[in-house]
Amino acid sequence: MTTINKKEIQKFSNLADEWWDVNGKFKPLHIFNPVRIDYITEKITEHYNFQKKDALSLSGLKILDIGCGGGLVSEPMCRLGAKVTGIDASEKNIKIADLHAQKNKLKIKYLNTSPENFPHEDKFDVILNLEIVEHVEDLDLYIEACSKLLKPNGLMFTATLNRTFESYVKAIVGAEYVMRWLPIGTHDWNKFIKPVELKKKLEKYNFSILDTKGVVYNIFSGIWKRSNDCSVNYIITSIKN
Repeated sequence: MTTINKKEIQKFSNLADEWWDVNGKFKPLHIFNPVRIDYITEKITEHYNFQKKDALSLSGLKILDIGCGGGLVSEPMCRLGAKVTGIDASEKNIKIADLHAQKNKLKIKYLNTSPENFPHEDKFDVILNLEIVEHVEDLDLYIEACSKLLKPNGLMFTATLNRTFESYVKAIVGAEYVMRWLPIGTHDWNKFIKPVELKKKLEKYNFSILDTKGVVYNIFSGIWKRSNDCSVNYIITSIKN
């Protein structure tokens, strides 16, 4: 049993050199980053009663970024003071992430592995699953592995795409074929998961749902914003029981 889908991993390995090119294939993620990081840090701060007095607002927290790619979220979390570990099934992604972190003198531990194969003697305060669950081979195994890696009362953020007609039009036809934001074939609509389905799986593996929030893109302003509309992109915050 494995969570690794080799075809999916190869897609992102082929693009690995472009992770930090803000005008390259990952430009949509660079634009997307501020809104999701703001949401994540807000929820962590609320949960752990941190004070936003200084830049190191996540100081001391151990964060696991699964499917970290080139480190687009791992690095901001590290800059905020967290002790970050990033894992990815693509060896090329990990090499790119590690090199970029070294260049920026950031202490981030990067490992080429998957959650079910990751040693879990050392548990985490926060797990990030950002735009990853729609690419895994076995979602139940994936969430079960996450549960084993998270401390009791720890937070997990799962951001993904809803399986709706609107998501097909916007995330696949629009983003891949019309706007060419992403390479054609990046997403498989059949692997998108509805919030109610994801919540059931999370609850099955000992998580309670704290919050569900949609994220929508304004084509005129070019800005992503939080929303109650979960028809395309959404993020679920859950707590380990």
